[in-house]
Amino acid sequence: MDPLTHALLGATAAQAALGPRLGRQAWLVGGLGGVLPDLDILIRSSADPLLAIEYHRHFTHALAFIPVGGIIAASPWLLRQRHRPDWRALLVAGTLGYASHGVLDACTNYGTHLLWPFSPLRVAWHWITTIGPLLTLILLFGLVFAVRRRSRSPALLALLLGLGYVSLAAWQRERALDMQAQIAAARGHPVTRAEMFPTVGNPVLWRSVYQSGGTLYTDRLRLLGAEMTLWKEGSHVDLLLEKDLSPQARADQRVRRDFARFSYFSAGWTAHAASDPTVIGDARYSLRTDAFEPIWGVRFHPGTAVPTEWVDFTTRNRVPISELWREISGTASGYRSMPSPGNSR
Repeated sequence: MDPLTHALLGATAAQAALGPRLGRQAWLVGGLGGVLPDLDILIRSSADPLLAIEYHRHFTHALAFIPVGGIIAASPWLLRQRHRPDWRALLVAGTLGYASHGVLDACTNYGTHLLWPFSPLRVAWHWITTIGPLLTLILLFGLVFAVRRRSRSPALLALLLGLGYVSLAAWQRERALDMQAQIAAARGHPVTRAEMFPTVGNPVLWRSVYQSGGTLYTDRLRLLGAEMTLWKEGSHVDLLLEKDLSPQARADQRVRRDFARFSYFSAGWTAHAASDPTVIGDARYSLRTDAFEPIWGVRFHPGTAVPTEWVDFTTRNRVPISELWREISGTASGYRSMPSPGNSR
């Protein structure tokens, strides 16, 4: 999630729990705890371009690291004599803020090492995107009113509304997965695996990705009422595995290792970019809806000192608000009713 939402969630949680006891110190400590886990972005290396993605959302986001993070968050206050009588409350505020970060990140797409060091599993529930304006505004208003009125009630209400929003998104995802299964069945595709990804800032539009054989199929789904569920046919691309790499790439041990690392980061959804086959991208996300254009990926240069190049197109990732609204409102072109079995067109 974006840093502002993380800070607001940590601050709101701490204000709801300890506002009457600590005053403004509660939300300040909680807010700091809410953003601290993302200090892992400082872990990077020019000699190893994949180090950054390997350790972002890693041990600093784990449940096991929360007590340490809580202490770090409260430390600026604990170092001051006048705040030490409230050391227990400050530690709780910092711990609440820090704990909120990893759980919120697990609600998004990318995957978070919540269970480190006990499991390498990247926990990702795919309920919300990393940019959620409505959730951010709910927390912002709740925190502002709680601080101004010196009351925990607005903060508690904001947390409940935020939980309701995330719960709605989780329910929508289940509906979208049912739609996806219906679309695949209409095409006659046996599904090897499937996933559903929310689109920016809303629980209405979803990006469907499923594998059938060696091919990945992507579509757009729009879910409102039962009679307003629509879908838009997307594109398909061949799944890329290690055996599909060039002989030169497979002969380079570092390239094979880095492909495995990138594949792990991408949860196995890897494919060549449509416009540049030298780029291997994360097929969970695309700059376009009609073809696969990765937002990020890797390019290999076998036999060189640093054979892996990290390719990042995030600056090109523009979301036209007008087009997004047309999709949500159901006026965008290309959308149609759900197919009947055996007829996806």
